[in-house]
Amino acid sequence: MTDRLGEYRSKRDKRKTPEPIPASHPEETGRNRFVIQQHHARALHWDVRFERDGVLVSFAVPRGLPRDRTRNHLAKHTEDHPLEYLDFHGEIPAGEYGGGQMKIFDHGTYETRKWRDDEIEVVFDGERTTGRYIFFQTEGADWMVRRMDPAEPGWEPMPDEMRPMLPTKGTLPIKDDDNWAYEMGWGGLRALAFVDGGRVRLKGADGEDLTAWFPEIRALGPALAPVEAVLDGELVAFDGARPDAELLKRRIEPRNAQRAAERYPVQYLIYDLLWLEGHATSEKIGYAQRRELLDGLAITGEHWQTPPYFPGGGSFAIEAARAQGLAGIVAKRLDSPYLPGRRSQLWRAIPAV
Repeated sequence: MTDRLGEYRSKRDKRKTPEPIPASHPEETGRNRFVIQQHHARALHWDVRFERDGVLVSFAVPRGLPRDRTRNHLAKHTEDHPLEYLDFHGEIPAGEYGGGQMKIFDHGTYETRKWRDDEIEVVFDGERTTGRYIFFQTEGADWMVRRMDPAEPGWEPMPDEMRPMLPTKGTLPIKDDDNWAYEMGWGGLRALAFVDGGRVRLKGADGEDLTAWFPEIRALGPALAPVEAVLDGELVAFDGARPDAELLKRRIEPRNAQRAAERYPVQYLIYDLLWLEGHATSEKIGYAQRRELLDGLAITGEHWQTPPYFPGGGSFAIEAARAQGLAGIVAKRLDSPYLPGRRSQLWRAIPAV
């Protein structure tokens, strides 16, 4: 019998890695199991592995399996893995092949519809992954994977482009304060984040691509994975605890974005949620519900966070803004939909004077 695990063993040292390294090729079990592992290696990807002929036939899928039929995802055919990898999770030491954290994303069984050297068609029956998929070879180890079944009921593809909703200038809504929420007016650079397959695209208010200018925000994608979402917020540079507009300007002037990031790091302050896991939230639900969903994602990290808001208490919000040296606050009706690209009286920019 051909040893199909020879390449796997040659890339690993059992003295250094906790990965299973069996001495021999096991016999066929007659079962059709699969595992999908979320692998935080040099670049985040998902490893999709099929039990077949006593080994796990493996693909590295950088953006994970597509969840609708509108797109194909790259899949890299990698070396066969041992069946013990069906249950493997843990930390592969830095410097070793595939170094990084490995988590089990899903597991279950699959039905084979087609299995050829250049095309594989299967139906997944997992806890999180179901449906019919085709893996097809494009060149050498490069493959693509496509979902063949319709997406789940109610699924809406992530929008490619959106424009932020804007406030109008106004005053505190004294008479119906309890119907409003209040946020700090950070005075930063407005940016929408499209988080998809563990990657982030940052778009400015006019649709300009800001991703390369703010490399420290790219890590938000792996941190949030496997969640996919469209977020609204501001990029803010701080001098101590206070926002500094001059520092922010220096971030977009230098040609070397990485060096600028090291000298003038920013925070991405996220305060709205426009699309989540296949469902648009912008015009369908109110601000209060969107904030509840956003808070449930618990987005916090070295360069991003979800700042608090104040339901009611406009006068208190004004005082808090003054104490932080901010120019003002933004009042938003709790039942306000998100109206992309529009300026609305449902949001008010109020000076802290």
